[in-house]
Amino acid sequence: MQFEQIDVSSHSGFKANERPVSFIWRGHEHLVQEIIDRWYEGGMKAGDPVLNYFKVRADISREYLIRYNALFDAWAIALSDV
Repeated sequence: MQFEQIDVSSHSGFKANERPVSFIWRGHEHLVQEIIDRWYEGGMKAGDPVLNYFKVRADISREYLIRYNALFDAWAIALSDV
C-alpha cells in the first residue's frame, strides 16, 4: 500500500496527536466526522516505529485510511481505496 504525506489537525488530550480532527489532502480540507476504526503497528522491536492507523469517515460519507508515524511526527493517507 502506498501513502502520501498530508497535513493533519489533531486532538491532543492524554497524549499528543491522539486522533485526527481534519486533514488537508491535495489542497482540500477534509473534516473527520467519525473514526470508524483504529489500530497500532510496530514498536515490538527496537527501532521499529510505532504507526497509528485511523479509518475515518469524512466529507459526504467517504472513508479514508490515514496513519501517524510518531517517530517522524508525520501523517500520511493511503492512496488505494479503503
